[in-house]
Amino acid sequence: MLNIFLSGGPVMYPLLICSIIVVAVIIERIMFWVRLGSQRNQKLVDEVMDLSRSGSWEEIRRKTKGSQDYIVKILISGILHREFSMAKAMEAAAAEEIRRMQRYMNVIDTMITVAPLLGIFGTVIGIIMSFEMLGVSGIEQPETVTVGIAQALITTASGLGIAILSVFPFNYFNSRVESAGLAVEKYATSLEIVYEKLVSNENGEGAV
Repeated sequence: MLNIFLSGGPVMYPLLICSIIVVAVIIERIMFWVRLGSQRNQKLVDEVMDLSRSGSWEEIRRKTKGSQDYIVKILISGILHREFSMAKAMEAAAAEEIRRMQRYMNVIDTMITVAPLLGIFGTVIGIIMSFEMLGVSGIEQPETVTVGIAQALITTASGLGIAILSVFPFNYFNSRVESAGLAVEKYATSLEIVYEKLVSNENGEGAV
């Protein structure tokens, strides 16, 4: 592997940096989603929704104290600001949680684009070297040309390899973000409907 790396020429070093960055981000994101999954408490989310139907806001605050479930935190944000704008409060809290989930995703996206371009750049350099060597040694010594061709092929393969291996985790993490966003939308909308119904009932009773 070391010989292949060295044969790839100087462009292999930025490609190595790209691969290290991608691996580091993937590991960090895996740890993030594992931690986020361990904080999920679907039972508590269901309890919050049940208690909200009866307007037991203080009971909800007591039960959810210290919870790190992102859906619970978004719902609590709406509940705390229900007299002002529940929807706006939950929207702001959801945006913050989604931002955390999308952290470093632009880095992987950039590497998916940059790595193949670096590979092509290495290919161009390798071809230029091949023609230069061909001009110096002539066709009588074709083995000198193979050095540049090898460099061209190695950098191209390396760049494509980094990009291909980055696409799978990138799409997976994006699907997790999308699923989380749908879950947030589902429960936030349900809470809004429940609260609007409670307010409507209270106004109706007051009118009577």
